[in-house]
Amino acid sequence: MQIIKKRRIVEDDWHHVEDGAELPEGKVIVSLSRWQSDRETLIGRRNSGLGIRLASNEHADDIAPDLEHFELVALNFPTFRDGRAYTTARLLRERHGYQGELRATGDVLRDQIFFMHRCGFDAFEVRADRSIDEALKAFDDFSVTYQPAADEKQPLWRRRG
Repeated sequence: MQIIKKRRIVEDDWHHVEDGAELPEGKVIVSLSRWQSDRETLIGRRNSGLGIRLASNEHADDIAPDLEHFELVALNFPTFRDGRAYTTARLLRERHGYQGELRATGDVLRDQIFFMHRCGFDAFEVRADRSIDEALKAFDDFSVTYQPAADEKQPLWRRRG
């Protein structure tokens, strides 16, 4: 599967693992409940790559003490109308200082990617029925941003001064 990562289309080398499924070799993304139940086993696999997936009703504070264990945090958008993951992304970046990959999953549409990036996302699993090439163009939709966000700490008027 291809994803957008750091403004490029790349092959994804991570595996989403469902609860109860056997862990494959390589990099895995597990749910919060799987992390909570299999924490010690998963920490032992750390050299293989460990990511965690949060549902829209799960919170940054739920994983904040364990962020050092995750190379990737995937935040799910169950529908484009559900924006809770925007807040979770900003909290992870700004309050908890998370520096790893922050990935948007689920109902990820081109129209949202620019704003998702402003909130701290740097990887995007574009919906399967949408063009990933077209989605990549979202980064060029705006040439100037006025407000501070996770990607730019200063508002425009401070940057110009």
